[in-house]
Amino acid sequence: MTLRAVVGVDIGTSSSKGVLVGLDGTVLHTAVRAHAVDRPAPGHVEMRADTWWDEFASLTRELTSAHDTDVVAVGVSGMGPCVLLTNENDTPVRPAILYGVDTRSVPQIERLTRELGADEITHRCGSRLTTQAAGAKVAWVAEQEPELFRRARRLYMPSSWLVRKLTGAYVLDHHSASQSTPLYDTLARDWYTPWTDRIAPGIELPELRWSGEAAGTVTAEAAQLTSLPAGIPVTTGTIDAWAEALSVGAHGIGDLMLMYGTTMFLVHTVPTLLRDPSLWSTVGALPETRNLAGGMATSGAVTSWLRDLFGSDDYQQLLRLAEKSGPGAGGLLMLPYFAGERTPITDPQARGVVAGLTLSHTRGDLYRAALEGTAYGVRHNIEAIEAAGGDIRRVVAVGGGTQGRLWTQIVSDVTGRDQEVRRTSIGASYGGALLAAQLVTDARIDAWNPVQEVITPCPQTTSRYDELYALYRELYPASSHVVHALVDLQTR
Repeated sequence: MTLRAVVGVDIGTSSSKGVLVGLDGTVLHTAVRAHAVDRPAPGHVEMRADTWWDEFASLTRELTSAHDTDVVAVGVSGMGPCVLLTNENDTPVRPAILYGVDTRSVPQIERLTRELGADEITHRCGSRLTTQAAGAKVAWVAEQEPELFRRARRLYMPSSWLVRKLTGAYVLDHHSASQSTPLYDTLARDWYTPWTDRIAPGIELPELRWSGEAAGTVTAEAAQLTSLPAGIPVTTGTIDAWAEALSVGAHGIGDLMLMYGTTMFLVHTVPTLLRDPSLWSTVGALPETRNLAGGMATSGAVTSWLRDLFGSDDYQQLLRLAEKSGPGAGGLLMLPYFAGERTPITDPQARGVVAGLTLSHTRGDLYRAALEGTAYGVRHNIEAIEAAGGDIRRVVAVGGGTQGRLWTQIVSDVTGRDQEVRRTSIGASYGGALLAAQLVTDARIDAWNPVQEVITPCPQTTSRYDELYALYRELYPASSHVVHALVDLQTR
């Protein structure tokens, strides 16, 4: 008897990942396609939409040929919020502008905040305008590339682009829309016409659905290109961090998901709408849920940069050297703001700082300082979430950075929090597969992906990190004026 299975695919910042999963949650095959973003100017981070679809089709062809399975549903997710504008024939008018790592829209953020009112934006949209907001990036295209914008008719993100290619449906999930500030009204859970008409004139905005709803079924043309069966359902999908939260069951009231990836994401599920100018208040991936979220612009990206700088191909060796360095990294302190910073400081002109360097410091010390700097950033975000009214009862870790244990242990020691690690930590593609399975079965995450380990903080190390964290919090305000002057030189 042929095994029934589902496929989940996620389009990420540094790679696209696919997974073939049996209806009991067993991972049958995984596949990855690495890619790079384009950085055509300082603060600009882009990708071509053709890459998303080509890699999706390549992944599904590999996944469907790896096992003798009957694929019955497909789930999709992707980085976001992104802005891909196309004409009426779905031809992109320019490369997609990525999420908060792209900081080009600062002038539009400042103008729209003045014109619409900071308090009104926060009240209606849940969050203030930051470089994370998709609406501000639409405004940038309208102002800076008016000839291209005049041709634009539709707005896509990676997951909705895949849905369009697979099914022909033009839809977007509510959560992704809620990160399109100021285009989406989080109170009414709908596009806010007075502001969409003003910021995105001529754009036919997509129909809104929830992430786990079926957007449509695979067309015959898409089936031929992807090797997926025609007629099977496709989820509406969502942004990768929210799919990751679903992949480890971190979407209950009081849950906090930590996503250890190229960037660090934090998603806290709350019972009612909470607003804070230093965080993102969104609707959830599932109906009747809301989130208070934060994100760091770099985390794994810094460790990758250090690996390349050191000329090393082996993360495990660097982790061993970092472990040998010990808590405090030999007296080094790093601000991990290498691409600006999102929450809670919301400063696109922040930059990385390494303080305390001497001639005796080693690669292990620097690598440890990067891991610890990220952990301090997590603690800063957690404190901001709780100050905004969040009630964190459980922390669940997910993503590639959970492998090897050291990074998660450092985060637990810095924050003083336990972290659950589930058996499968593949990430967003697995969350997409779960949503796909729920279209055809009663799949539940605790059966699919049980808790495997709990990382607990070491009290002695935590007290050491308390002292270092206080210095970390002093370092940014003490150095920001110098860093901002340097950014001015860089951009000139």
